[in-house]
Amino acid sequence: MSTVSSVRFEDVRVGDALPTARHEVTRADLRAYAEASGDRNPIHLDETVARSVGLPDVIAHGMLTMGLAGQTAADWAGDPAAVVEYATKFTAPVAVPAEGGAVVEVAGTVAAVDEQRRTATVDLAVTSAGTKVLGRARAVVRLP
Repeated sequence: MSTVSSVRFEDVRVGDALPTARHEVTRADLRAYAEASGDRNPIHLDETVARSVGLPDVIAHGMLTMGLAGQTAADWAGDPAAVVEYATKFTAPVAVPAEGGAVVEVAGTVAAVDEQRRTATVDLAVTSAGTKVLGRARAVVRLP
């Protein structure tokens, strides 16, 4: 679970670390996300189908994983609207076992600051079970 904070632009420096967030993902979360998003692809919901296509288990929706990482930047800023740009590449799936679920860990580092725009560019490192699941995850956050 992530914790919400709020930072001011004047207090941010290149190299600053964001608090690491741990997001737990369960099969119930996958069902709820499938309903909310309309993405009911069985690789996210049916273990037999997921394994039949070579996956280790059902997998979290890519956009769910991306959203969890983006939430970490929003929490750091103290406002979801502060995230003005966000992009990533999907590098590995997040397998979600029936028992215990999975954990997505997100760490972040301030890579750049722009005084004119009052923004901080944050590089996010996103892993699950020790595997990098998002690559080149980067958010630009406007700060007060």
